[in-house]
Amino acid sequence: MDRRSLLIGAAAAAASPAWAADPVALGADLPLLRRICETLHPGLYRYQTPQGWAQACDDLVAALRRPADVAQQYLALSRLAGRVKCGHTYANFFNQSKAIRRRVIEPANKLPFHFVWLGDRMVVTGNPRGVDGITRGMEILTIDGVAVSRIRRAMLPLMRADGNNDAKRYALMNVQGVDRIETFDVYYPLLFPSDRPAFQLGIAGRGQVSVDKIDLVTRQKTMSTGYDETRPDYWSLTWPKPDIAVLTMPGWALYDVTWDWRARLDGMFEDMATKGARGLIVDIRENEGGIDCGHEIIARLIDTPLPLDSDYERRVRFRTTPADLNPYLDTWDRSFERLGEGADDLGDGFFRLKADEEGVAVISPKGPRFKGKVVVMSSAQNSSATFQFISLVKQHGLARVYGQPTGGNQRGINGGAFFFVRLPNSGLEIDLPLIGTFPKTPRPDAGLEPDVFVEPSVQDIASGRDAVLERAITDLA
Repeated sequence: MDRRSLLIGAAAAAASPAWAADPVALGADLPLLRRICETLHPGLYRYQTPQGWAQACDDLVAALRRPADVAQQYLALSRLAGRVKCGHTYANFFNQSKAIRRRVIEPANKLPFHFVWLGDRMVVTGNPRGVDGITRGMEILTIDGVAVSRIRRAMLPLMRADGNNDAKRYALMNVQGVDRIETFDVYYPLLFPSDRPAFQLGIAGRGQVSVDKIDLVTRQKTMSTGYDETRPDYWSLTWPKPDIAVLTMPGWALYDVTWDWRARLDGMFEDMATKGARGLIVDIRENEGGIDCGHEIIARLIDTPLPLDSDYERRVRFRTTPADLNPYLDTWDRSFERLGEGADDLGDGFFRLKADEEGVAVISPKGPRFKGKVVVMSSAQNSSATFQFISLVKQHGLARVYGQPTGGNQRGINGGAFFFVRLPNSGLEIDLPLIGTFPKTPRPDAGLEPDVFVEPSVQDIASGRDAVLERAITDLA
């Protein structure tokens, strides 16, 4: 399962999709999709008006007036999902049928190296396949004659992120070998299709370089080590100095792993206590979220119970799902169909879940207590459970945050429970979050700022220097 997925995920639909015979099948699905979104999605109008949503649906209809194969229909659906500006609403790569994955996600149309974006600059961070002419720190200027800045702008509306926090959208365009399916790998070939077996790259100071395209299987073989959540060493504790520990947590999407993550964390804090650590650095820069593992860290940083969500409330749009929609709503827990039963009717199309009103959700202190200084390293990837973790440690003064602004949004995000909407005509799937968190007082349309801003340079990338980690160690020493 992808490190960025918060879903336990049911198996993708196995039935033959209608697009095999109908090149505009997504158009036939649109009325159903609109009704599902307008009935169930808690954040549909958080960042757009009903009129704006209607226009987005009309734009999809216009895009499908001409015959469109499944790849073009997938692109059109992704563009529609992007209009919602929700980090958990997208045509999930992992939940598509095998037939659609073979056509849209798996082909040999991917760049054979790793890279990040620094503004509009595409900078190589790794060349695990040893491709000739490609080195770490190299800047890519064009791909098949198209300026990379234009590619970046074209991809932006397709990226899943909350509100107008574009930092998350840009971060999703990085290819770092940490995802089983990279977002750039999926959308770039759909926007700039080519049947040629190689890319022609324009490289700063080098001119033109030709590189062969790779497929998904090859990409997955080049994944960076340390990003397999099924291994008990997925999280690591290292000691750059005898009294400073670095807890690295690439992900918290641990729903179906066989190792005991709580016991693993217990052992790490016991190790820190035994060795007398006076500084702790929590590295979650590549971690979007998943389970609320951060609560277990906070439990070691507090002396009294810490209440959760006191400034936010959780809302849903329905008491029970309409029975005629249920056949299209896949999920791992059918009780989600009754999510709003017993909730308070707010009178504006929302129902407030009672658990928040009762104020019983707290993090209780747990030993061994860590009494030293704590730094949390952040990035735009932090947009779900890790966003909430950073929000708590900042709000309660439990740690200083180093790095770049987070993803997510202070106006609240949608998640907690999901339906996987399986569209009957096109065979496409789109994730639908069911619980929206909403602030009780006005909040900015933005992520969270770090206490100490540190951004790597091209020179840092070329030399392999981790500027954020170095600054954190220096300040804790």
